[in-house]
Amino acid sequence: MLESLIYLVIGLVLLIIAADKFVLGAASTAKHMGVSTMLVGLIIVGFGTSAPEMVVSAIASFEGKSGLALGNAIGSNITNIALVLGTGLLIVPMSIQSQTIKREMPILLIVTLLVLFLLMDLTLSFWDGVVMISSMLIVTGFLTVIGIKGKRDEFSDEIEAEYDLDISLKKAIIFLVIGIFVLPIASKLMVKGATDIAVMFGVSDMVIGLTIVALGTSLPELAATIASALKKEHDLAIGNIVGSNMFNLLGVIGISGMIREYSFTAHFIQYDYFYMLVLTVFLFLASVYFVLKDRFISRVIGMVLLVNYIIYMIWLYLSEGI
Repeated sequence: MLESLIYLVIGLVLLIIAADKFVLGAASTAKHMGVSTMLVGLIIVGFGTSAPEMVVSAIASFEGKSGLALGNAIGSNITNIALVLGTGLLIVPMSIQSQTIKREMPILLIVTLLVLFLLMDLTLSFWDGVVMISSMLIVTGFLTVIGIKGKRDEFSDEIEAEYDLDISLKKAIIFLVIGIFVLPIASKLMVKGATDIAVMFGVSDMVIGLTIVALGTSLPELAATIASALKKEHDLAIGNIVGSNMFNLLGVIGISGMIREYSFTAHFIQYDYFYMLVLTVFLFLASVYFVLKDRFISRVIGMVLLVNYIIYMIWLYLSEGI
């Protein structure tokens, strides 16, 4: 047990550090190449914040633990909305001003429904993965084109204020290389620790993915959201959640499916995925309401989200015996 926990903790710490260096290196390198702040922002809040989930799920799929991979993606989305955003809203009520975030919110809902449709046959197949990755490229391309054509907004300003991207190109490339090499090693340690713990407690890889691994890989989003909330960078705080969840669904699950086909029970769709869908719809409707009313998303919403996260964890504990 102790050895498994050590693997899990060391893997998690290395994962967070490597992901941070990878994101900073990738974004800074992109800026040195003349890429706009808007696109750099999409790199950071999209692929960047989902890097831990993506690598962990890829390693898990390669090792035949696709349940952990799928559980990690869905569990991370649940954690991002209910725990991460809920915590951020408790710290400070937030408003959504950026046109970018207003566009991404409905796209996230559409993506959630698309992935649900693909998984309704209770199998994550290679071709499901192809559709998801293709959709991710289309969505990224669409948001990039709109961002380049559109005027500068609050999101771009908050990206520049939050991230120091003015490091030298040499340093940026070093950070990028460190991230590329350390991320797989850290993920392998984390997957080993998590699966060993699953065996000890007699629960499935998917349940461990939905809980321990999902919470661990969502820690970068939690830290980023709290920091952004304290600095009143509301669009960046919410953008972290929306961008990460979109990439988790299309990128993380998509790559897992292309690596190894995986069949699962209807229980996963009826409970875990449905719960994530409900949270996503709730976030969408709450955002629409507060945008139309030109009001801040209140602490009450944050409390509702946090209570829901606690209830979900208790339900998993009681139903799965973890």
